[in-house]
Amino acid sequence: MLRDYHRPPRLKEVRRTPAMTPLPNPSRVTSSLSAGREAADRGAVELWLDGRINHERTATPGHWGLERMRRLLELLDNPQHDLPVVHVAGTKGKGSTVAMLAAMLDASGYRVGRYMSPHVHQLEERIAVSGEQITAFELVSVWRPVRQAVEQMDADSATEGRRGPTWFEILTAMALLHFRRQQVDLAVLETGLGGRLDATNVCEPLLSVITSISLDHMRELGGTVPEIAREKAGIIKPHRPVLCGVRDRDARTVIEEVAAQQQAPLVMIDRDFAVEAALEPETADRFPRHLPRHRIRIAPSPTLRFQLPEDALGDNDVYELRMIGRHQAENAALAMAAAAVLHQSGYPVSWRGVRQALQTVQLPARIEQFGTQPRLIVDAAHNAASMQSLFQTLPAEVEQGGSRVLVFAASADKQLPEMLAAAAGWADQLVLTRYSTSVRAASLEELRGAATQAVPHLLPGCLEQADPLVATREACHRAGPGGMVCIAGSFFLAAEVRAMLLADPSHLAS
Repeated sequence: MLRDYHRPPRLKEVRRTPAMTPLPNPSRVTSSLSAGREAADRGAVELWLDGRINHERTATPGHWGLERMRRLLELLDNPQHDLPVVHVAGTKGKGSTVAMLAAMLDASGYRVGRYMSPHVHQLEERIAVSGEQITAFELVSVWRPVRQAVEQMDADSATEGRRGPTWFEILTAMALLHFRRQQVDLAVLETGLGGRLDATNVCEPLLSVITSISLDHMRELGGTVPEIAREKAGIIKPHRPVLCGVRDRDARTVIEEVAAQQQAPLVMIDRDFAVEAALEPETADRFPRHLPRHRIRIAPSPTLRFQLPEDALGDNDVYELRMIGRHQAENAALAMAAAAVLHQSGYPVSWRGVRQALQTVQLPARIEQFGTQPRLIVDAAHNAASMQSLFQTLPAEVEQGGSRVLVFAASADKQLPEMLAAAAGWADQLVLTRYSTSVRAASLEELRGAATQAVPHLLPGCLEQADPLVATREACHRAGPGGMVCIAGSFFLAAEVRAMLLADPSHLAS
C-alpha cells in the first residue's frame, strides 16, 4: 500500500521528553530580538509578509486554488516530494491532534516536522522540528529563496492579471523547505482552511486524518455539513489510508464516498476503534485544585477491522492526558490511531513514547488556566462546536459567592448567536469586547445583537468594553475570588489577553 515510499528510518533511541516548546513571554521575546542583525532581518521578513494577502486576518475574497502553490514549489524544486507526510484536516481538534501525533513520533525516535496554524504570538510557533520552533536565523534563511520565487511569480502574475502567492501559501512553502533542509523523517501538516484547495494539499501523504466536521468558514467551504465534509475530504488521496474521527452521520457518509472513489483504505472512529475516557479521580472533585483531566483507552472494534499493536495494549493500557477536556481525549485517541496506522505501515512506534507524549503535550490557549482567585481560563474556541466542547468541560460549580463570567469576542463572519448559545447554561454574567488585531472582529453592536438572540437572560448587567484588558479585569471583579472567568470566541482574543497576562499578571488586580 505504501511501497512507493522510501523505507522508514531505523527506530532511534528516544532523545528527550516530547513536550511542546513553551511559548516565551512576548515582552521578553521583543527585547531579546531588538538587538543585532538577526532582529532586523526577522523584522524584514514579517514586514514583507504583512504586505501579502492574508485570509486569516482580512475578509478578502478567495481566488482559491492550488495553481499558485504548485508553481511556487516548482521554483523551489518541490520540497514536498522529499517529505513523508501525515496530513490533518478538520473543523476542530486538528491542531491538538497534530501536536500529539508529532510528539508521539518524536518520542519514538523520529525527526519530525510539525506545521500548525494559526499561531498565538509569533509565526515561528507554526513551524517546528522535533518540538523546537524554527529560530529567527532559520526563518530568515528559508525566507530568502522563497522570496525570490515569489517575486518572480509576482512579476509573471502582473503581466497576466493574476494574483501572486498569499501569506499562507508563502509560509507553507517556507515550512516545507525548512523540513527538507532539516531532513525530517516525517512531517505532520495541519491544513489552514478546508482541505481540497488548501495550500498544504500539494503533498502525497502516507496517511490523511480528518478530525471532525461542523459548520465553520461557511462562506468559503459551503453552507451545510456535507458540503464542508466534501471540502475537507479533498485531502484523501488514491490508495492512501485515511483515518476519520468524524461523528456526524452525513459527514461520515461523504467521507466514505470519497474514500471509496479514491480506493483509499478507511479507518473510522466508532466503527473500527473506540475511545473510552474517564476523569482522573484526583481531578473529579466538586472544586478541584486543577481542571479535570482524562484517562483514555483506545479499543479495537469487535469486527477486528483495526487493532493496535500488542505492545500498545496489555495490562496497563490506560493513557493519561495532560490536555484538558473530553474533546482532547478524543483527539488523543485519533492521534494514537494514526500512530498505529503508521506502525502497521512500516514506521515503528514506541508505545512507551506515546504514553509519555500524552502526559506532556500542551498547547497554549487550550483551556489554559491563569490564576485561581478567581480561576481565569483562556481558550481559543472560535466556532460553535468548539465553544460547546469548552463549556461541556469547564466545571459547572463555583465556590460560594463566586460567579461564572464569559468574556467574549469573535470574528464578524462567525455564527455569533450559536457560539454564545453554547455558554447559555454555564455563564452567570457576560462581558462583550473586541480585539484590535484583525479587521474581522465583530463590533460591540453585532455582539450585543447576537447576545439578544442567544442569551437574553444575560443582557441585564451585560458589560460592553472595547478594551480586552479592561474587560478581563472587570470580569475578574465580577466573578469574585471564588468564581471563574472564561475568555473565548477567537484565537485573536486569546492571543491578546494571553500576551497581557504573561507580560504583567498584576494588570488584573489594578
